[in-house]
Formats: sequence, C-alpha cells, structure tokens
Amino acid sequence: MSKISYLPTANEPAPAIVNGKVLPPRRKKNADVRSREYLTSDEVDRLAKAAKNVGRHGLRDTTMILLAFRHALRVSEMIALRWDQVDLKQGLLHVNRLKNGVTSTHPLRGPEIRSLRQLQRDYPETPYLFVTERKGPLTASTVGKMVVRAGQEAEIGFPVHPHMLRHACGYKLANDGHDTRAIQHYMGHRNIQHTVRYTELAPQRFNGFWKD
Repeated sequence: MSKISYLPTANEPAPAIVNGKVLPPRRKKNADVRSREYLTSDEVDRLAKAAKNVGRHGLRDTTMILLAFRHALRVSEMIALRWDQVDLKQGLLHVNRLKNGVTSTHPLRGPEIRSLRQLQRDYPETPYLFVTERKGPLTASTVGKMVVRAGQEAEIGFPVHPHMLRHACGYKLANDGHDTRAIQHYMGHRNIQHTVRYTELAPQRFNGFWKD
C-alpha cells in the first residue's frame, strides 16, 4: 500500500508525498479563492478596459471579452469562432455550442459590430476571428492568461477566469427579468436546470414582497 504523508509549509497547503515522490499541489476549492464565480456588468466593463492596455492586442482582447459576455461563450466556443459565423450586414452571430449545447443565432448590437469590423481590418484574411500574430487561432491557455492579467490590471479583487464571463451573462439576463426559458435557449442549455441557477439568485424574484 502506498504511504502518503504531507510536508507542512508556512502559507500554502502541503504537497502530498507518495512513495518518496512529491505530487502536484492540491487544487483549492473555488470558494476558498473567490466569493463568487461570476462578474457583474461593471466588473466586465472594467475588465474590458484593462484588457485594452495589457499586451499588444488590445482591440482583439476587448472584443473577445465583449462577445464572451454578451453571448455567454465558453472559451472553447470563443476561440473557435470563424468569420463565416458572422453576418455584419444583418447583425447576426451564429453560435455553435459545445458540450452538447443547442446552437442558435444571436443578434449583434452596435458596439459589437463596430469592434468586429475594426478587427476584420486589423486581422485580414484569416478564417478565425481571434488569432495570434502568425494568424493562427488562439489557445484556451492564451485567453486564460490574458483574462488573468486584465483582472489584475482592473483590480477586480479576486482571481478571474474566462468562464466567469459566461456566468456573468446568465446572471445579467436573469437580473434584467428575462424569461428563464428564453435565457436557456440563449445560453444553449439543453436542460433548464442548468439555467435555473441564474434565476435563483436574481434579486427581482423578491420584488413586491413588502409594500411600505
């Protein structure tokens, strides 16, 4: 039987030692790192503004944050976006959902259209929306590092990761009072129970409980 022991350290959880080999540090629970797994609309704005000043691809990075937030994109869905999914004349975005999600077509608003047109001018002749300097598609790791740096620059107050933008969209739509079924289709959930998590925390549920 393998013998497991732990070495005490001053500030971090001790790594496990199995048969004399040090294992990777145990991953902290999300609740130990941050108080919530989503961003508010104000925090998303701050994150986008910070991303503009971090690195050499400010427009690309702020556009990624904008689209991920407004269309509840997973990072894998975002880096896979191709220009043939975008109709700038009609103002439409065809969203291919992963993880067995439901695909849908979303409207694009003015800020998104303007950013995408500029992005198309800055990165011409590429099949993907978001690319590297060598015109290849971005990786999830690259996007994650960018979001972390932007979160630090924006002084959000806790570690930020890209999936928080998808959650931010769900909570924003629920807080605005949109129908749960409509939010389900917008986010591509096959099971409405995945959508209910957002409406459960919407403060509007309690409006009218007390009338002074």
